[in-house]
Amino acid sequence: MPRVPSPAAAHIGGRIRQAREAATLTQDGLAHVSGIDSSNIRAYESGRALPNLFTLVRIADAVGTDPGTLLAGLELEMFPVAASDARRRG
Repeated sequence: MPRVPSPAAAHIGGRIRQAREAATLTQDGLAHVSGIDSSNIRAYESGRALPNLFTLVRIADAVGTDPGTLLAGLELEMFPVAASDARRRG
């Protein structure tokens, strides 16, 4: 089954791509500088995977920005809601 990007993963991935391009790095260059595998960088940028907090900080450091920049514009509604959590947001 193919993985479908969540709106949150797609948003953060787009922000990572923008920051990487502003830093004039390729995906492989970002992988090298951050120590994160290039296949993971591609997965984050395409929205197929959501980086954990530690990884997000490493990416932000590698592109010369703060993690908040990569999270800017993120909204709670972008995250999928499990049925058991839906009642909490009611």
